[in-house]
Amino acid sequence: MAAEETPCAEVRLVHQSRDPTETAVIVPIGAAEDVVADHRRALDAAATWGVPAHVTVMYPFVHPTAVDAAVLGRLGAALSSVPAFECSFARCQWFGEAVLWLAPDPEQPFRDLTAAVWQAFPEYAPYGGAFDGVVPHLTVGEVGERRRGSVQQLRTAEAEVSVQLPIRAGVDHALLIAGTHAADSWYTIREFPLRPVVD
Repeated sequence: MAAEETPCAEVRLVHQSRDPTETAVIVPIGAAEDVVADHRRALDAAATWGVPAHVTVMYPFVHPTAVDAAVLGRLGAALSSVPAFECSFARCQWFGEAVLWLAPDPEQPFRDLTAAVWQAFPEYAPYGGAFDGVVPHLTVGEVGERRRGSVQQLRTAEAEVSVQLPIRAGVDHALLIAGTHAADSWYTIREFPLRPVVD
């Protein structure tokens, strides 16, 4: 769905009582849901919050109360500077033994999206500047601070997911989402199209 005023207004009204505390910019990967949804619900805290399978573009982002027309306009311009693209997820990878994730190919368009948003909002570094570099990834599950399972459960998920790869996806939009760490609290504020590719 293209970004439109009426659906966005309806979303805000429905979730008004949720009192979101943070936002994120993501690329949803709907094509991955059949493969990873069950594993994410068991092993990824973000899935229980209502966040779909995705590759993160920018998190944390603007506080929900600061999202206004100017922010939406600047974000839309940044995201539309990157052309739509096709990608695939053909292999599982790990961050140590803490996070199981799917690697996108190509990864550069995701890096370009993050760079464009960071340039437009230099006060917001990816992951709050916690890492030297950003690796585009689709999280399947994790253990640690937001522990959802064990390393053995992640290895079982890896085996079950691997046989269903590759996942192929067309990427033509990104989402600005907001929520809390409460169950099913995250929702879409606005959908932003990437730049259409003209043959």
